[in-house]
Amino acid sequence: MNIAEHKTVLAEETVNSVLFRSDGYYIDATFGRGGHSRRLLDKLNQEARLLVMDKDHAAIAVAESLAQVDQRVVVRQGSYTQLSRWATELGWIGKVSGVVLDLGVSSPQIDDAGRGFSFQVDGPLDMRMDQEQGLSAAELLATVSESDLADILFNYGEERYARRIARALVAARLQAPLTSTLQVAAIIRAAHPAWDHHKHPATKSFQALRLYVNQELEELDQVLPMAVEALEPGGRLAVISFHSLEDRRVKQFMRDEVRGVEPPSLRGLPIAPAMTQPRLRQVIRRQDPSEQEIAENPRSRSAHLRVAERLS
Repeated sequence: MNIAEHKTVLAEETVNSVLFRSDGYYIDATFGRGGHSRRLLDKLNQEARLLVMDKDHAAIAVAESLAQVDQRVVVRQGSYTQLSRWATELGWIGKVSGVVLDLGVSSPQIDDAGRGFSFQVDGPLDMRMDQEQGLSAAELLATVSESDLADILFNYGEERYARRIARALVAARLQAPLTSTLQVAAIIRAAHPAWDHHKHPATKSFQALRLYVNQELEELDQVLPMAVEALEPGGRLAVISFHSLEDRRVKQFMRDEVRGVEPPSLRGLPIAPAMTQPRLRQVIRRQDPSEQEIAENPRSRSAHLRVAERLS
């Protein structure tokens, strides 16, 4: 899939909602193939700067090509949990006008069989955003205990039949290593007693393995407060999520920041008044793709956009 074929979800809605000043500092923390970044650059003047980041090496290659033709673009490769460090190095903390987070896996990653994200085509069971870091899904399945695997499938995939599927996968690996996507999808299908016939029975399990391998929920919990700290007063944070586990975290984080709730780690301790003051104002509580966008890009159907503005 080339850049032109990759359809950025809620592109105009996200960019328009996050724009604060045309000459500001902006961060696209999930560059992907640059859909949001390119639209931002179209609306920014020559004084603006855009920091883009991604774990994926293919995404970074696209970002570096963009930076070669647009001096406003600054590229960093790695997890967005390094947002604070990179913003500090640039002198941007408390000065950023907008941050975009487009969570999850991108269409080019799904459509590349060699990445191992899809149960529709055969490929190596990898699933890592950065293929040079961490355990692959195959390495995880080779070593994880049955009980831990069941917990992963339930907690990260909300899979009702997690224990049954974990038992089947552990039994299967005694016969042959679990190394390919279709191999694992077939085992899950055979073990799954009931599923929505509009959805593949391996959907939730593959989601769980991907989220766990990449520590996506844990990293989301880390980056949200970093993004708020980086924003200037009036600056905006826009987050697009694609499933309930992500969206629930974003919703709760923004709700707490709007209400001024103290961090859970400090509850029960004396809190200075400033620490419980609201830091955010909700701008978009939740926006979903239009019927037209869903018709043109079915993968957008589960997307939710939430936007909040830094108060002070």
